[in-house]
Amino acid sequence: MIDTSAFQGKTAAYYTLGCKLNFSETSTFGKMLQELGVRTVRKGERADICLINTCSVTEVADKKCRQQIHRMVRENPGAFVVVTGCYAQLEAEEVAKIDGVSLVLGSNEKASLIQFLSDAWSSGGERNVFTQKTKNIKTFAPSCSRGNRTRYFLKVQDGCDYFCTYCTIPYARGFSRNPTIASLVSQAEQAAVEGGKEIVLTGVNIGDFGKTTGESFINLVKALDDVEQIRRYRISSLEPDLLSDELIEYCAQSRAFMPHFHIPLQSGSDTVLKLMHRHYDRQLFADKIHLIKTHMPDAFIGVDVMVGCRGETPECFEETYEFLQALDVTQLHVFPYSERPGTSALSIPYVVSERDKKLRSKRLLEMSDEKTVAFYQKYIGQEAEVLFEKATRGRAMHGFTRNYIRVELSPKEADPALDNQLIKVRLGELTADKQSLKVSII
Repeated sequence: MIDTSAFQGKTAAYYTLGCKLNFSETSTFGKMLQELGVRTVRKGERADICLINTCSVTEVADKKCRQQIHRMVRENPGAFVVVTGCYAQLEAEEVAKIDGVSLVLGSNEKASLIQFLSDAWSSGGERNVFTQKTKNIKTFAPSCSRGNRTRYFLKVQDGCDYFCTYCTIPYARGFSRNPTIASLVSQAEQAAVEGGKEIVLTGVNIGDFGKTTGESFINLVKALDDVEQIRRYRISSLEPDLLSDELIEYCAQSRAFMPHFHIPLQSGSDTVLKLMHRHYDRQLFADKIHLIKTHMPDAFIGVDVMVGCRGETPECFEETYEFLQALDVTQLHVFPYSERPGTSALSIPYVVSERDKKLRSKRLLEMSDEKTVAFYQKYIGQEAEVLFEKATRGRAMHGFTRNYIRVELSPKEADPALDNQLIKVRLGELTADKQSLKVSII
């Protein structure tokens, strides 16, 4: 039984590390607490509840998690500090040893956050740290929220069955599972009622949707496209072997799915892809990019690339560099390989030095900048429809075109009334940091 009175008048601070899925889940936690009378802490104010949603994709991510937990404890003395997410699942005992941590929630338990808080406060607020690692993760915690943002993030799937040699996510998130299409359509309809105009589909391996219910990702996309009040959908990271030709062709002619894809490549060397136990080769990846561009020439395509993994010899890296150079993609998300305890990649003998990882990352990031700038420059002078997002008073507003070009509206033209509005603009020159195009309202 939840004691709702225990939540009244309390304040909460939230911090999210990692992926869009984590952000979606944090936003849902915040919404649940808000409905119980908990408000988000103001700047300079101490929180009664601190929630840190963690990531463990790399060793650097682990370090950032620890630093953020210590910071939240230090800045909010006496707060009830909750740590959840992938790092909490994989290293529950380590997190529990941090002074000031009140609750560590594994992947199954995070769905019961409110009950845990209620039980703790009804027993006098004792800090009985939950440290059990969940071994059989089955729970699907639904999430469709925007937090303090404009776009909604709809969690359509969780977990992964792929077990790539470098990755611990299946251990942190469990096996692939999903809710029904009907339940997700209902959540999208509710987002529309709340005024949402754009929804991003999130998950760990969303193309694997249907394992639990016997449905399919393409049918989910078609069903969501019928929710006419939602004007835009975006598909977050989608494995190339699960990006079907039918899905590409459908998105090209759909009402609301945007010409925007994010596809993990990880390596452009077939030798390395085999060592990683990826489910495709570079030819399949190239074929998918070609098909997208054939049907949607204006599509923005982001690509994940890992550098310096075990087995990536200089020759293998050059294969990746040349392969990406020739691909018609827009942006590279580059990250260095990090040793993860318990992964089979540790048995691969060839180890890349930290120096070489940095040099390889630098080369790919420079290529990414060139590709993004070239993509943006093609649209200078054209008209576009932008969904604007709220900005701090006196600052420029930002938003995105259908094909994910980030735009900037000067502080003079920025108006809070433009938040969550689809507005016609003319695309102007690149901003000084080359991360956006300046725009003027038509």
